[in-house]
Amino acid sequence: MASDTIPAACIIGWPVEHSRSPLIHNYWLKFYGIAGEYRREAVPPEQFADFIKKLGARGYVGANVTVPHKEEALALSRPDDRARTVGAANTLWLDDGVLCSTNTDVEGFLDNLDACAPHWDSNLRNAVVLGAGGAASAIVYGLVARGIPRIVVVNRTPRRAEALRRRFGERVQPARWEERNTLFIDAGLVVNATTLGMEQQPALTLEVGRLPAHAVVVDLVYVPLITPLVRTAKAAGLRTVDGLGMLLHQAVRGFALWFGKKPDVTAELRAVVEADIAGVSNKSAE
Repeated sequence: MASDTIPAACIIGWPVEHSRSPLIHNYWLKFYGIAGEYRREAVPPEQFADFIKKLGARGYVGANVTVPHKEEALALSRPDDRARTVGAANTLWLDDGVLCSTNTDVEGFLDNLDACAPHWDSNLRNAVVLGAGGAASAIVYGLVARGIPRIVVVNRTPRRAEALRRRFGERVQPARWEERNTLFIDAGLVVNATTLGMEQQPALTLEVGRLPAHAVVVDLVYVPLITPLVRTAKAAGLRTVDGLGMLLHQAVRGFALWFGKKPDVTAELRAVVEADIAGVSNKSAE
C-alpha cells in the first residue's frame, strides 16, 4: 500500500522486477526535491482489473503499465486519441476520480530520435519497422504523425503486419520476415521493435551493409545497451540510436501528470541507469 500522505505512482507488470522505471522516477523525485514515491507492483493478469479499479484507494495518483497489461489498461480506462489509435496504454492517471490513459511510447520514440539523430526525418521517404506488436504500433503511429510516406512493417506473422496497415492506412506496407534485408536498399530508417537481440533471446541478424550511408538504425532493446544490431551498424558507419533513450523520454509525461513537474532527461540520469544495467549484466555473467 502506498503512503496516503504524499503522491505515489507505480509500475504494474507481470513480471516487473526488471523495470528501471522506479530508478528513473525516484531519481527525478530526489533531484527536484518533490515528496513522492514510485514503486513496483507485480500484478498477475487475473488480478489486474481489480488492482487498477482500486488504484486511488491504494494510495496511487497514477501508474505505468507494462507487459502483459497494456491492452487491458486501455479497455479499463478513458484513453486519449493516441492510446486508442495505438491500441495500448502505458500511462494511467486519475482525473477527478476518473482513470485516464495515454501512450507515451510514441513521444519517447520521437523525442529520443530527435535528441540522438537530429534531422533524421529530413527527406526520409522509406522506413522499415521490424515487429508488429504494441511497441511497433507506437512507432508506426509516430512515423505517420511525422509524415513519413512509406513505412514497411516486417513481421513473422503477416496478419499482425496487415492489422497495422488497416489501423494506420496505406502508407503502411506489410512485408514478410524473409524479405527484410531486400528492403534496406532505399531505407533511411530501420527500427527493431522486436525482442530479438535482448539478453537471453535469439540474436537479430540484418544485412545493414545494404543500407544507404545516411540511414539511421534504432534498436528498442536496451539490455544489453549495445546490442549486436547497434554494434554492427556502428561498425558500418551508420548513425545508431539505442533503446535506453526511449525509456527515459517516455517517462517524462507520466512524471509531469503525477507530480506536477516536467522533468529533464539529462546525461547524469542516463549514466545512473546505464550503471544499473551494466551492474545487472555483470552479475548475470558471473
